[in-house]
Amino acid sequence: MQHDSSSLPLAVLLGDPAGIGPEMAARLLSDPQNRERHPLLLVGDECVWRDGQRIAGVDVQTLVLAPGEPVRHEPGRVTLLDLDVLDGQLPERGVSSVQAGRATLMAMDKALDLALAGRCAGLVFAPLNKHSLRLGGLQAEDELRHMQQRFGIEDFVCEFNITDALWTSRVTSHVPIREVADHLSRPGVLAAIRIIDRALRQAGTQRPRIAVCGLNPHAGDGGSIGTEEIDLIAPAIEDARAEGIAAAGPYPSDTVFLAAKRGEFDAVVCMYHDQGQIAMKLMGFDHGVTLHGGLPIPVATSASGSAFDIAGKGVANVQGLQRAFDLCVRMIQARARAEAAVQA
Repeated sequence: MQHDSSSLPLAVLLGDPAGIGPEMAARLLSDPQNRERHPLLLVGDECVWRDGQRIAGVDVQTLVLAPGEPVRHEPGRVTLLDLDVLDGQLPERGVSSVQAGRATLMAMDKALDLALAGRCAGLVFAPLNKHSLRLGGLQAEDELRHMQQRFGIEDFVCEFNITDALWTSRVTSHVPIREVADHLSRPGVLAAIRIIDRALRQAGTQRPRIAVCGLNPHAGDGGSIGTEEIDLIAPAIEDARAEGIAAAGPYPSDTVFLAAKRGEFDAVVCMYHDQGQIAMKLMGFDHGVTLHGGLPIPVATSASGSAFDIAGKGVANVQGLQRAFDLCVRMIQARARAEAAVQA
C-alpha cells in the first residue's frame, strides 16, 4: 500500500538511556517550531523520556500511547509510543549495560517495523552506544548494517558524515585497522564514490566534486609505501570518471581535507573510519551529522556519541541532532514533492 510521505510521521529515538541522548531529544522536541514542521512519533520508554526532560530542564506535553494503540497526534503535544522495555527502571547512568542496549535496540527495531509497514517516513535518533547495543543483542557490525539486514538491502550502504557543506563516505567502517586493507577492493571503492555522488545529487548538488583518499601515507608515494593506490583506488576512480562522476585522486589523507575545507570539493571518500572522522570532527564536532546512505528512508543522527562522561549533567549540545532532524525533514519533504510530481 502506497502512503503519502508528507503525512507519515518522522520517528524519533531517544538513543542510549545511560547517555546524553534522552536529554538531547528533550531539547530538540521542546522547540515548538520542530514539533510543527512535520508529524513526529517518539519511540521508546516513557521513563527515559521523562528523565531526559528533567535533565534538560524542559516540560514537553506528551500524549503517551501503549504498543498496538493507533497512532494519533494532538496539537502542541509530542506523541510517544511507550515500549516500557525497562519496566520503569532506568539503567545506571554513564556505563554500557545489557538493559540500556536492549532498550535502544528494541526502540530501533520498532521504528524499523513501522517503516517496513509504510507507517513512518524517516528516522532520526539521538546518540546511541555501540557497546551497549552489542550487549543488548546487536549481532551486526553496527546499527547501519543491522538496518540494512532488516530492510533486506543487498546493495552497498554507507555512513555519510556531514559538517556544514562537506560530506564524506567511507569504503570500510567499523572494522579493526589491521583488517582495513583486506576489506578494500576496486568495486568497493567505486561503490563508495557512486553512493555519495548519488546522495549529493538528491540533496541538490548538480555535479558533486569528489576527492578520493589514498590508504597509505603520501597516498603510497608512487608504490614505495604500499600499492593499494595503484592496484585498487586509482582504477576505481577511473571507473567512476567513465560513468560521468567528477572524482579525483587518490590524494594523501593528511592534506586533502585542507583543500576540501577551502571549498574545492563537495565530498571526500575515505578508506576507513578515522581517516575522515578525525578531520570532520575537528571541523565541527558540535554540529556534525551522520546520515545512513543506501536505505529506503532517511535515517540520521548527530555525529557526537553517547558522551557517558557528561550524561545527566544537563550540558549536552543539541546542534548536531537539530541538523540531523533538519536534514531528515528536508529529505522527506523533497520525496513528497517528487511523489506529487509523478502523480500530477
